[in-house]
Amino acid sequence: MPRSPSGLKAWHERHDWLFAADPETELLQARDEGRDLGRLERTLAALAQEKRANDPSPARFDRWLEKTGAALDAVLQLPIRKNYPFREPDALPAIRKARRPGAPVPAWKGNRAAFSKQLHGGLLGRICGCMLGKPVEGWWKREIEASARGTGNWPLSGYLRFPSPAEARRITKESPRRKLHSEWHHVVSLPAMHGMVEDDDINYTVIGFGILQKFGTDFTPADVAAYWGSNVPIFHTCTAERVAYRNFVMGILPPASATYRNPYREWIGAQIRADYFGFANPGDPERAAEWAWRDAAISHIRNGIYGEMWVAAMLAAAYTVEGWDRIIRCGLDQIPARSRLHADVTRILDLHAAGATYVDAVAEVHSRWNEERGHDWCHTNSNAQIVAIGLLYGEDNFTQTIARAVMPGFDTDCNGATCGSLWGVRHGVDAIPASWTRPIADTVRTGVTGWHEARISTLAGAMADLAWKQRRR
Repeated sequence: MPRSPSGLKAWHERHDWLFAADPETELLQARDEGRDLGRLERTLAALAQEKRANDPSPARFDRWLEKTGAALDAVLQLPIRKNYPFREPDALPAIRKARRPGAPVPAWKGNRAAFSKQLHGGLLGRICGCMLGKPVEGWWKREIEASARGTGNWPLSGYLRFPSPAEARRITKESPRRKLHSEWHHVVSLPAMHGMVEDDDINYTVIGFGILQKFGTDFTPADVAAYWGSNVPIFHTCTAERVAYRNFVMGILPPASATYRNPYREWIGAQIRADYFGFANPGDPERAAEWAWRDAAISHIRNGIYGEMWVAAMLAAAYTVEGWDRIIRCGLDQIPARSRLHADVTRILDLHAAGATYVDAVAEVHSRWNEERGHDWCHTNSNAQIVAIGLLYGEDNFTQTIARAVMPGFDTDCNGATCGSLWGVRHGVDAIPASWTRPIADTVRTGVTGWHEARISTLAGAMADLAWKQRRR
């Protein structure tokens, strides 16, 4: 690292993950999980303010880093507030005790060919939804609208189009903070789009498949950590996953890897890792949720874990259950009934049942979460609410489902991917419109060993072969 004052702050902002030195996010996270912070709240706030200050001297930076690490460690020793209304265990037996399951899910009775079509639909639907949201990941809602409207695509009805020079000037004038006309945007927008570019949302689906391929159905959290280290470079991970990976390398193994100096422990990273565990368990949401727990526990706690369990269980249920409200509830049946995630998703279900419009539901999310703050736009719960909105207000139409998951903003590629995956499993690959699949060209690129570039149909076939052999009969 640089040892002169010049550039230290810029370097630090780029490489926070090396230390997870993010006291601002830690403060928000600790409040969310109900920690009784006391004087430590002022300490974290002061450290966050110091981080935002001008470049410090190297000695001051080292002292700040040491104090921040100590503060992050101290948070985990604090008790939960006595009046905290939620009950959110991390261990799987305790999670199961805290559930309030509803009606049983019908068992899978289809044949091998039908299963393959539904799994292929999930994978291809995930890729299409991801590519819709990828160019505007993390953008504010009004910025997404300005860019899409500027190219004649609002409300969204297809992939984002690379703007002409005149369109780009108008978009930039209306939304100066974002520019949908960089070289990178060119390859993830029409007309140049050709195949799925590498993205962590798809990497983790392939990683889940690889874990089951290598370790079988009895894989452990430690097996997940070992697979990551052998098959995906650390710089292909983000936030909580990158911190957990760093912890593995330091010899800090699961479950401690999820909590040691990890302010991102309830962010969306685990929720986007659920898909293969759901794909491989048709009609068996409890088993899908258990596999998701083993995966999530290496990098997340509480609602971060529950997000992955919820999505995996929904995907398993989507093979055999009718109705998106019921599928969403099948996912909720696998997580603690008194958790924040359960309450947040139930709020969207209640709004929909009461006749609230799509606009009303999106406004509810924006009133609850600050899209301009990383902790909010990247949190499990905010994005889970948007996934629920996409499914409920998508009117069982693929285009509307993924579009309505992307238009609200927040983690757009993740939410488009998850909604596309669920819709694809429910309806099968042949139901996805050609306008979405044609630009994908049956091509996927990943950062995972053995699958750097492949035909989606080949990957889906390999996934279906393994899952069919390993299914619970």
